[in-house]
Amino acid sequence: MTALSSWRDGVVRKTIVDFVEQTLADGVPVEERIAVFDNDGTLWCEKPMPVQLDFILRRFVEMGEAEPALRTRQPWKAAYERDYGWYAAVMAEHYAGNDTNVQTLAAGVLAAYEGISVEDFEAKSDAFLRSAQHPTLARGYLETAYAPMVELLHYLAENGFTNYIASGGGRDFMRPVSQEVYGIPRERVIGSSTALDYTSDERGGTITHKAEADYLDDGPQKPIRIWSRTGRRPLLAAGNSNGDIPMLDFTQHDDRPFLRLLVLHDDSDREFAYTGGAEHAMDRAGAKGWTVVSIKDDWDHVF
Repeated sequence: MTALSSWRDGVVRKTIVDFVEQTLADGVPVEERIAVFDNDGTLWCEKPMPVQLDFILRRFVEMGEAEPALRTRQPWKAAYERDYGWYAAVMAEHYAGNDTNVQTLAAGVLAAYEGISVEDFEAKSDAFLRSAQHPTLARGYLETAYAPMVELLHYLAENGFTNYIASGGGRDFMRPVSQEVYGIPRERVIGSSTALDYTSDERGGTITHKAEADYLDDGPQKPIRIWSRTGRRPLLAAGNSNGDIPMLDFTQHDDRPFLRLLVLHDDSDREFAYTGGAEHAMDRAGAKGWTVVSIKDDWDHVF
């Protein structure tokens, strides 16, 4: 089978293949072949809202049902009233550099699963991801992974690369399905995390989520967390938003091939068309020669 058969012939596909072939021709050691991928909007669909936000909103509604006073406070109020525009505005403000309302949302997210064990949280995430349907694409969330990107992950793995997810999404939310959907084992999922607590008990100890942030894996935190996990600069990075700029910048070498991919959502017929939250990334791509992946022009099929 032709490499990257779900990618259309053109400059982008050739650039990816040339990069991999050059890496092999240069004899870059296998241990240095690190590739990192954002998740939302890069590996799977993030519109009309990120998958994990849907998961959280359902929890907010449950909390509002149990405690009516929450229905007058954000972020529970917007969830209970199905005011999804409030959340869209929060994300737009975040990508524009204003995190005032992000802090409000984050406080709710941290409270949503306070005290739950890591196993119980994973079970809830797994059940949601396997049962919930995308609101407009008529498919389950696990079926919204981008087929060309999954194929790229496999192509890289076949050529000795080690793939990591480096996402602003929750690490523990993605782990249950990362191997099945992407072929990326759970220990290679880098993502945002709440603080955790350990309690000794007769079951061998229990780890629970605390209502405290550990870190938000976005912006400058992405290269920090990649380095903390791998101890290396990646050879390849793929993202789609302003929050991915530092990660893509970090993927630069003086003596090794490297490749930076920016996914452009420009296909309103097969997926969604938007550049909000990616304006600076697009400017950066033009200035630094990143490879822009057009969903409309470069992918033979999306899902």
